Amino acid sequence: MGVDPSRVNAVVDEITAAGGEAVAAIGDVSEMDVAEGLVRMALERWDKLDIVVCAHGILRERMIFNMTEEEWDSSVKSHLKGCFAPAKFASIHWRERRDGGRLIFFTSGAGQRGEAGQPNYSAAQQGKVGLMLSCAQALSRYGVTANCIAPAASTRMTDRGRSVDREGPAPSLSAAGTKMDPKNVVPAIVYLASDEGASVTGRVVGTTGHEFTIWREPFRDQSIFSQAPFWDIDDLFEQMPRTLAVHDLKPPEPAFP
Repeated sequence: MGVDPSRVNAVVDEITAAGGEAVAAIGDVSEMDVAEGLVRMALERWDKLDIVVCAHGILRERMIFNMTEEEWDSSVKSHLKGCFAPAKFASIHWRERRDGGRLIFFTSGAGQRGEAGQPNYSAAQQGKVGLMLSCAQALSRYGVTANCIAPAASTRMTDRGRSVDREGPAPSLSAAGTKMDPKNVVPAIVYLASDEGASVTGRVVGTTGHEFTIWREPFRDQSIFSQAPFWDIDDLFEQMPRTLAVHDLKPPEPAFP
């Protein structure tokens, strides 16, 4: 599915030429009626829906103080709502069928570590992780797994990135055979979508070149407690420098230094 018919049809032709079966769907998957129609089309064509992979998105890069409302809204809509909408309608089918399913969202290191020039993108990517975790919890009783893949690869979307030499060739054109080749991501998709992947759910799988990683999600690191029924502000100011804030609490290194 996509909004550019020429690109969508090119992918269909590539799949068909390789011996597979594919149908073109034109539209914006973040629109609820489009997502519902996409699920309906799959059911009418194949009488089942086993796997949903949301591997789409846009970049609208800007520092927070320069970002427009449209740049924020368009990115969050594409990335986050574009996962919610198909997941909602697929989950309705899976809940009724009660015979399993696979839900896979593409996220990014920007959602885990942040990226200064991508506040919209970073927020949407972390939002995908939260959505995935909720889906994993809600759908496990129906045999459905939900996971995220955080890929590092050169694509048309990343060609827009701030590190790209605008005068030179797009990095995606020379990615084949390198660690940034999108084909390196494919095995992770296949595994998570397979019967063997049934034991993996609620996780973020990182793919960088020939390296696959299970990411550790944010967890409770350290705690301090008040002996009183509620925290006294002066007491908190006294305790923090020698406990939780004994080391400078700074953000992690950016996802794309």
